[in-house]
Amino acid sequence: MTTNLLRQPTSISSLITDIYSIIQQKDTGWFTHELAARLGEDIASRLRSQLGDRRPEPRLRLSQMGPRCPRALWYSIHQPAMAEALPPWAEIKYSFGHTLEALAVSLARAAGHEVLGEQDEVSVDGIIGHRDCVIDGCIVDVKSCSQRSFDKFKSGLIAQMDDFGYLDQLDGYVVGSANDELVRCKDRGYILAVNKVLGHLYLYEHKIRPAHIKERIRSYKSIVGRDSPPECECGTVPDGKSGNIKLDTRASYNVFKFCCRPTIRTFLYADGIRYLTHVERKPDVPEIDKEGNLLG
Repeated sequence: MTTNLLRQPTSISSLITDIYSIIQQKDTGWFTHELAARLGEDIASRLRSQLGDRRPEPRLRLSQMGPRCPRALWYSIHQPAMAEALPPWAEIKYSFGHTLEALAVSLARAAGHEVLGEQDEVSVDGIIGHRDCVIDGCIVDVKSCSQRSFDKFKSGLIAQMDDFGYLDQLDGYVVGSANDELVRCKDRGYILAVNKVLGHLYLYEHKIRPAHIKERIRSYKSIVGRDSPPECECGTVPDGKSGNIKLDTRASYNVFKFCCRPTIRTFLYADGIRYLTHVERKPDVPEIDKEGNLLG
């Protein structure tokens, strides 16, 4: 690690250029045994949490404050065993994400930035979450993402098309850290986006919405407090010009989709699975049941 770099006062505004710069300094020995060991421990901890046999208590969390079908939300708390099991390749894909996110935090530290408060617990109106870290006094959530999602951060479209609630989650972490002395920036948070295809980094700044996250929490508490599940609000879109209707992208990731819409039919296309809520014309591709077995 270069002495000159570490002696300079750091600002989160230079985070990406500083990371890129240190990676190019091959002859300085910045990737120390200490840094490697810490990175290894971080990756191992994340993967144990994902792949281990620990089953977290079903409860509302700040990481779940994005847009959700109310019926699926209710099932996630009252009947979590009804969730679809992730296929093995999805588990592997998510493990890539955890590894990249741990690497990004390590590179920020190696580049001379102040990295504190990793995985600290925060709370908003009784809802708990664990933030990724505080870099240079700012809450930072690290997200590995596809090229398409990465482009949404770079273009700013994420503010209008936050399908998975990344900004809602960040709202919660910053509001929940209001009295934390480590957090010097109280009105903004950042997403450190990592393009998992090309390795590009982008730092997205988000103006925090305290009233929004508090209202979302109030609404979700009301939903899970019901005695019976509410109506499904999973989104649907036309599937081309066939007359068929399918779940939209966000709804297709809903692990309680078959609780929401028991009559969904699942078809295996060359580019992936499509969940049809209405079949006007049966697709000329294999149909499978919810366990992945071929039908017919």
